[in-house]
Amino acid sequence: MKKQPQRTCIGCNSKKDKKDFIRIVKNKENEISIDRTGKKEGRGAYICDDITCLEKLIRSKRLEKVFDMKISNEIYENLRGVILDK
Repeated sequence: MKKQPQRTCIGCNSKKDKKDFIRIVKNKENEISIDRTGKKEGRGAYICDDITCLEKLIRSKRLEKVFDMKISNEIYENLRGVILDK
C-alpha cells in the first residue's frame, strides 16, 4: 500500500492526507487561485474543507503571511463558495 502524502492546514494546523485539503496556489505572476486537482504549478498552501478553518485563516491573515502579499476578499469569497458547495 502506497503512503499518502501528509499536509498541514494553515487554518487549524492539523495534519491530514493531502487529498482531504483544498489547495490554494500562488503562481509566478503572483495570481492566487484555488486548485482542486493539486497539480497546478506554483507555491501551495492547504486548508481543511471546513468553514471554521477558513474563518480562522481570515482572522489571523495567515494566507497573507504565507504568500507574502495582500489577499483580496474575492479569494476568500471563492474559498467560502468552494467549502459551502460540498
